[in-house]
Amino acid sequence: MTNVRSEFKTGAPWGPVSGLPRVEIVEEGMREGMQIERADIAVDQKLRLLDALSRTGLRTIVVGSFVSPAWTPQMADIDELVARFTPVAGVTYTALALNERGRERMAHYAARLSDPDEVPRTLVHLCDVFVRRNTNRSQQAEIEEWPKVIARALERGDRHAGIGINAAWGSNWLGPFDEATRMAMLARQHELWTAAGVEVDRVWIGDPMGWNLPHHVESQLRAIRDRWPAITRFHLHLHDARGMALLSAYVALRTLGPECTLVLDSSIGGMGGCPYGGHGRMTRMIATEDLVDLLEELGVDTGVDLDRLIEAAALAEEVVGHSLWGHVAKAGPRPRPGRLFPMDLPFIETETEAQHFRLGPPVYTDARAPWKSAITSPVREAIDAALERGSGPGEWREP
Repeated sequence: MTNVRSEFKTGAPWGPVSGLPRVEIVEEGMREGMQIERADIAVDQKLRLLDALSRTGLRTIVVGSFVSPAWTPQMADIDELVARFTPVAGVTYTALALNERGRERMAHYAARLSDPDEVPRTLVHLCDVFVRRNTNRSQQAEIEEWPKVIARALERGDRHAGIGINAAWGSNWLGPFDEATRMAMLARQHELWTAAGVEVDRVWIGDPMGWNLPHHVESQLRAIRDRWPAITRFHLHLHDARGMALLSAYVALRTLGPECTLVLDSSIGGMGGCPYGGHGRMTRMIATEDLVDLLEELGVDTGVDLDRLIEAAALAEEVVGHSLWGHVAKAGPRPRPGRLFPMDLPFIETETEAQHFRLGPPVYTDARAPWKSAITSPVREAIDAALERGSGPGEWREP
């Protein structure tokens, strides 16, 4: 046996992937996730989850939304939640407000919450049906708001701005949207900002009904980079109704270069969905634990403690009362030396038994084990011996 390699830590055993953009993760479980879960989850339970997420190393957490409790009763306790949660230094906490009343409510918590928009942004939904269902506004009303947004930005002296489109790749009521349509709506916004003397350096693209496909995402990002090189910050809000979101995010990573920043929205356990979109909880999002695992394996330092994040995913299932959709929280990260599985591990068949990576032998005490004698491996012995000697990360070869 030759050229056996091992890594003595989590992440990128073959070296980091070069040429990737900077990556920022926005955790949406408390907002996008909770808004589609049952309305009677106690605020104390939500606080347990929010405080657990705060301790994972995530840098941006959306805590909820200031919206009408008549139509989104899951957010009726947002004021209490914001007043009671325990902020952690280095974490930015934000919330969503869809109208002036919501922004006024949110302003009461300026000491705890940051404005989610670092710079002003214009936005339009490509689906006029969805925007009417979701915000009770028309697409035309959104477009008519653009000059007001720009005027406020000029009053404040803003020098940079963003443009955005939502329901970007398709709608459950109107079907798919092509790239020409997306670019036309972005161009209209870009032209207004440019005429006002404000540089557009970022774009936000949302996909609330899960129409994203990797090749469409790649083509769209390339088109924006080719047409507007000054845009270097790309924020993607991808839903996973059809299982494409993490793959689309990976393609975005490989499409953008190191001069760019890619902001990815994700949700603990993958929970999420808009009640107005037609899929309910099945809309889902990228599971944060899966995204962090992928990024770390690519060599991107997320600053997130994956073990704590997995425990937060387990807590999220307890809080919402049902199984969630992340993969890494179920099967664990790829085991490295020091955490390799026992060689005499019995048959592992159930989801509960598979949790042995975090809960240990008690979860498989009754599992069948056909091994008549201990399983040994000279390769494993060498790996364990190297670990015991304190060998650092790098390559190990069998003598």
